[in-house]
Amino acid sequence: MRASSRSHGCQGQTGHAYPKELVAFITEKLEDPAFLDRFCPGGTCSFTMPDPAVLERVLSTCYQASLLREEERPVMFRLIIREANLFDAEDGPPTGIHRLVFSRSRPFNEYELHRLAPAADFYRTLIGISIDPVDGAQIWGLLHSGTRWMHNVYGGRKTSPPLPFSVVIYVTGAGQLSVCIGSEIVASLNGGQINCPMVDVFNSHWIADSLAVVHAETWALHRAAHARADTVWANLDPDFGLYVGQQAIRRIISVIRNTHHGGLLVYLPPEMTEEIQRENRFLTIKYQFLEYESRQRFRTLTLRVMNKLAEIYGDPDEPQKVVGWREYVTSKDDAIALLDEAIFDVAHFIAALSAVDGAVVITKRQELLGFGGVISGDLDSVGMVTHALDTEGTRTEQVLSEGVGTRHRAAYRLCQQLHDAIAIVISQDESVQIVKWHNGAVTYWDQVPTGVPGF
Repeated sequence: MRASSRSHGCQGQTGHAYPKELVAFITEKLEDPAFLDRFCPGGTCSFTMPDPAVLERVLSTCYQASLLREEERPVMFRLIIREANLFDAEDGPPTGIHRLVFSRSRPFNEYELHRLAPAADFYRTLIGISIDPVDGAQIWGLLHSGTRWMHNVYGGRKTSPPLPFSVVIYVTGAGQLSVCIGSEIVASLNGGQINCPMVDVFNSHWIADSLAVVHAETWALHRAAHARADTVWANLDPDFGLYVGQQAIRRIISVIRNTHHGGLLVYLPPEMTEEIQRENRFLTIKYQFLEYESRQRFRTLTLRVMNKLAEIYGDPDEPQKVVGWREYVTSKDDAIALLDEAIFDVAHFIAALSAVDGAVVITKRQELLGFGGVISGDLDSVGMVTHALDTEGTRTEQVLSEGVGTRHRAAYRLCQQLHDAIAIVISQDESVQIVKWHNGAVTYWDQVPTGVPGF
């Protein structure tokens, strides 16, 4: 018995799904005002969904294009259904979208998409199409978006304006389609199964609670520096440090997924640092790092970012000003940019360590203990585990553990013994499980693929 690949919010299905079933699923979802409000809070966005029959023809054409090959490479592209005149002709990356209109429209069919795909790099460009009442779908040109949009997926400070509130389609491989509204994925079709993304596990209350004590330490250090400052500092959003940590973990995971070799990250409570580095019954770290400042570089950099952000936004005329993630991502300050680059260099370094067999072992304080960690085979095996079907683990199902790989079973054994540990298992097929002892059982969450290759 294995867990279903469908995530919370997707209906069960029998047999294989194709574009027709995907359109029916999306149409039903968008009839729910609460679901649409997820993409457009308060209903302030102007949006008209294409007629289901028209959308089905568009998706069927994309589906057929996905089955073709380009010099043995899979056909990949992004496509947006929106009139060309609705884009600003003067705009462009990195803060906008660069519109290029063909001198005459091209026919919308799988062969034209196949020919255009190599020029429309998935990560930088979209194919623009419009729906004519008489002629149907037509390709009017290309849109250069740049790559900043990916930072929302794999973690990062730089952000780009969201895509317009229009239907966007990702084609990422044979029979692999994702349908978005703007930048948000509604549902994906992959391997004949319809999937939709669950709410991000990293934004769950249980993760925030498990890191609360450690975050309080960093916050206390920041407040002490704030009190010592000889200039006026802005007040910092208390959750800002958590956001920085979340983005770094996303980057670590995305880098490991891109390598296709898989990996295991183990996060331990800080108080276990000395025990784990001595002989213990839980795990052995083949390559341990000595207890020097360099092992705690991530926390050091996070604290420096917190202090610098409060310093540069300090205003004597507005001493109660509060700043946070929005100011961080929009800051043009060179010091902030350098610190941000340093944080993600550390994230890439940690990800690279996972290429060695065994776990990368880190404390929840983001202190890097070592890599090549081997979880003891003497720990009791776990026969049944709990599959969380929502972010907080309130909806669950019981599944057998025997259908998963060695990394997963090792993570289950460890979390059964160390209830405060968190394990992140990245498989070679790019799937991600987050494992923890939760509500009296070893529980895992699927971090559902985004529809973006490698993430």
